[in-house]
Amino acid sequence: MEQTDLGLWGVPLAILGGAIRVSTPFIFVSLGEAITERSGRINLGLEGVLVFGAMTAYAVAVLTGSPWLGVLAASASGACFGLFHGWICKFPKVNDIAIGIALMLLGSGLAFFFGKPFIQPSAPDLPAIPFGLWSNSSQVQAALNINILFLIGAALAVFLWWAFKNTRAGLIVRVVGDSSDAARAMGINPNTVRLLATAIGSALAAIGGAYLSLYYPGSWNEGISSGQGLMAVALVIFARWNPLGCFAAALLFGGAGALGPALQSVGVTQGYYLFYAAPYILTLLIMIATSSPGRALAGAPGVLSITK
Repeated sequence: MEQTDLGLWGVPLAILGGAIRVSTPFIFVSLGEAITERSGRINLGLEGVLVFGAMTAYAVAVLTGSPWLGVLAASASGACFGLFHGWICKFPKVNDIAIGIALMLLGSGLAFFFGKPFIQPSAPDLPAIPFGLWSNSSQVQAALNINILFLIGAALAVFLWWAFKNTRAGLIVRVVGDSSDAARAMGINPNTVRLLATAIGSALAAIGGAYLSLYYPGSWNEGISSGQGLMAVALVIFARWNPLGCFAAALLFGGAGALGPALQSVGVTQGYYLFYAAPYILTLLIMIATSSPGRALAGAPGVLSITK
């Protein structure tokens, strides 16, 4: 006989499954922002990149029938935004935070304009691996139905953590982020490194947007992001620019986002909207905790604007 009701045990299981689903965009956006910030540049435009990537992935998947072509198209669009951002920021007296906000508005506006014809059509979903087939419970099966992008994001976090410590490319990014003068003394052009880091970071953020439109929630609409691109910036600071920390913090944010639906599934309806606000409350608390003037940001790149 199939067992579908796990009682209160369904709450942690639902939070686990929800954390995996909700955290995936955070993983890609935060890892991308970690790369960008480790090079000494902060990119507040990732919210616009995320939304434009979601629209691009959905539109290409609708037109081609391939969700993976949608992901590739989204990453290419994100790289273009990153290259544009990096190119503008190389000029003297240009504030990267202000440029990021401008590009956030531009990306969102372009996504809403070009995405209107794709609100109604249905796009194919990204595949997932059913790790819960061993169980007869539909709740277990749903919680352990894990999208491939989550697994790619987990592997990418481990790779970036290793690469920053053990590769020449990682050393170059860290040197540029800590001191432009030291980088120039080593024959490295800081503007070129930051340009490439911003492009790679934006490409990863756009993949996070592709996940939103092609898997969870799996549709395209103008409110698809809900500020996840901006929250990822706080997440990177909380993780101290460590890719593994970004992955863990993304799961924490994902669990906070899954708290409301999990409690609602067992009949807890008091404070319904407060539960859904948990990720935003967590973001606020993290920003307050990390913004103390008497507390140094351990691991922060030396030339990052937020540390000045």
